[in-house]
Amino acid sequence: MIRYAQVALSFVGSAILLFSCSGQKEQGSSTAEEAMMTEYSEDLSIINSQNGRRSYHFVTPLLEGYTLAREPYREFRKGIKITTYQDDSLSSVDAVLTANYAIYYQNRELWEAKGNVVVEKSDGKTLYTQQLFWNARTGKIYSNVDSKIVQNNGRDVFIGEGFESDEEFKDWRFRRMKGRMEVEMKQRADSTATDSTVMKSPAKDSVAAAPAVARPAPVRNTTSQPEN
Repeated sequence: MIRYAQVALSFVGSAILLFSCSGQKEQGSSTAEEAMMTEYSEDLSIINSQNGRRSYHFVTPLLEGYTLAREPYREFRKGIKITTYQDDSLSSVDAVLTANYAIYYQNRELWEAKGNVVVEKSDGKTLYTQQLFWNARTGKIYSNVDSKIVQNNGRDVFIGEGFESDEEFKDWRFRRMKGRMEVEMKQRADSTATDSTVMKSPAKDSVAAAPAVARPAPVRNTTSQPEN
């Protein structure tokens, strides 16, 4: 679902031409150019449509690009919001991603979102985490920190360390399941309905009751460094 974000960045780049004149530059000048901001935009809003159908809506308060750096990147220090739409609909939302900060490494085609990252799917599934990566080359979405998935109208809550998923968030799993919480609605005889929360051990009922894609896998390296 986040694959459209890469397309949203392709509109910029003309500023690079201003710095491509001479190949004979001093080392100090070259270093200065690598740190020079070549792209800048405030209150950016991009709506893309394909075959008459809306594909995505990309919004950010601030974009800053450094395309002359040794590893070119675009930074979104004030956060992003990406809304994607279902293929068979003119306006029905498929997913919404929000984050307080994001950075895109152009050569590696790697996104990193940080700070209150939330992905809301139209099927009722919601992902909460503090760091999320998306590798456009492999089509892999993952997190190396604790994450939480809420589904079934909030009745099922899965918590785990490390998260992996496909781009559509259909085939997802935790690297190590930490727990599952079930919230049941019960009607009292003398009052309105109230919530009753039951915590189950992941080693027993929670893993068996979870979807097959959410079964815990062997623990892997969970450092918070972006993949190459």
